[in-house]
Amino acid sequence: MMTDDEMIHCREAARQLERAIAVMHRLRAPGGCPWDAEQTHESLVSNLVEECYECIDAIRAQDRPHMREELGDVLLQVLFHAELAAEHKEVPFDIYDIARELSDKLVRRHPHVFGTSEVSDTEGVLSQWDAIKRKEQAIEDKPYLKNCGKGLPSLLKAAKITKKVAKVGFDWPDHAGVIEKIREETDEVAATLELPDTAPQVEEELGDLLFCTVNLCRRRGIDPELALDAANRKFERRFNAVEKQLKAQGISLADATPQQMEAAWQLVKAQEHAR
Repeated sequence: MMTDDEMIHCREAARQLERAIAVMHRLRAPGGCPWDAEQTHESLVSNLVEECYECIDAIRAQDRPHMREELGDVLLQVLFHAELAAEHKEVPFDIYDIARELSDKLVRRHPHVFGTSEVSDTEGVLSQWDAIKRKEQAIEDKPYLKNCGKGLPSLLKAAKITKKVAKVGFDWPDHAGVIEKIREETDEVAATLELPDTAPQVEEELGDLLFCTVNLCRRRGIDPELALDAANRKFERRFNAVEKQLKAQGISLADATPQQMEAAWQLVKAQEHAR
């Protein structure tokens, strides 16, 4: 049972969503915005991807005002695609159809909340979700990994694949097994590097090494995308500091020798560790 304050909040939220829907409809209507009127589902794909990544960046930076803005931009993409879908002549659907299907799916896949099923932990919830999903999509007799991570970037897809096969027991018993596999893959990479640069084995073995590293991240409960993002940020921060160190010595990046860059790099690392 909702409180009066919660009811007021829900009504205001509904009002603002209706307003956003109406604004989007006006932009696409005759006499609206020429740019919006020209867009298609296909032309907006890059915008959708870009807005999602900008939202992710705000989340990682823990910039709440920016996060609110970027979540709004993601919502805009949903509203835009819904408006385009409503205009389709053969198979139209709108934002209300999308919301209805989402709500139905959430209720259906949470029987421990909306039904009589009983699960006691997150692992049970995820296993139940996966079983319901497979039954709904009639894929019980199809390959277990069918469409797993479809459309995701390769790093995220690898994480999803390894997580899914681990659910059915295809996994190492401990971290030591993964570490040993990473060492094995590293040795195989080293061996293939003796081959010509165009040898396909080089790419294959490097891919295997990356895949195993993603597996180790999963076992440690680390999101590989976040780990790599943190490594990117650290490298960028340190390299900017290296450039600053070299400039203080009157040396530009273009003129710096590898030895000078390495010396500046080690100095930057030492300064970080001393803090």
